[in-house]
Amino acid sequence: MRVALYGASGKVGALLSSALSSAGHDVVDARVEGPAGCDAAIDFTTPDAVEANVGACLGARVPVVIGTTGFDLDATDAAARAANVPCFHAPNFAQGAVLMMRFAEEAARVFPRAEIIELHSETKRDAPSGTAKATAARMGTDPAIHSVRLPGLVAHQEVVFGGPGETLTIRHDTTSREAFVPGVLLALERVRELPPGLTVGLDVLL
Repeated sequence: MRVALYGASGKVGALLSSALSSAGHDVVDARVEGPAGCDAAIDFTTPDAVEANVGACLGARVPVVIGTTGFDLDATDAAARAANVPCFHAPNFAQGAVLMMRFAEEAARVFPRAEIIELHSETKRDAPSGTAKATAARMGTDPAIHSVRLPGLVAHQEVVFGGPGETLTIRHDTTSREAFVPGVLLALERVRELPPGLTVGLDVLL
């Protein structure tokens, strides 16, 4: 598959470029060559760059896998529907993070009181993280979210539940960005089969 990669020089993008090539894909730097003629595109950039990047892909009728968080999901969905092109976004591509969110959703049915602590590298632009917001939405109990941005962190989240005489903590730690690769490869494989518009959540594909 010929893949246009936005953010090829970033921390995740550089890792993905090598992983995609190893998986047999032909990777092009989308900033240099653009998405035209590609089978799909991947965006791991910044929130303020997503709209233009996705717009270029939609104009070329190229499906997009979006790993960036903090952008306008509704506007992207509307644009993709109008262009009749499928797009996919996951707030977190680590499979363990998907399980963490699922477990938190289950626990919220028993423990309605909880708070979320999410910890990321100081270079992460958005706070709260997309993963934290997605977790809170799935829990449906409007938990408080605390964001930590420090050097030395990658991506970490814990959901702490409290009840009479007990607490329950569900935690996921991403110690290397390599954890995102299997999820991105799965999304890349499946994105062209999805309906027009923006499909959200890796659990949809698992």
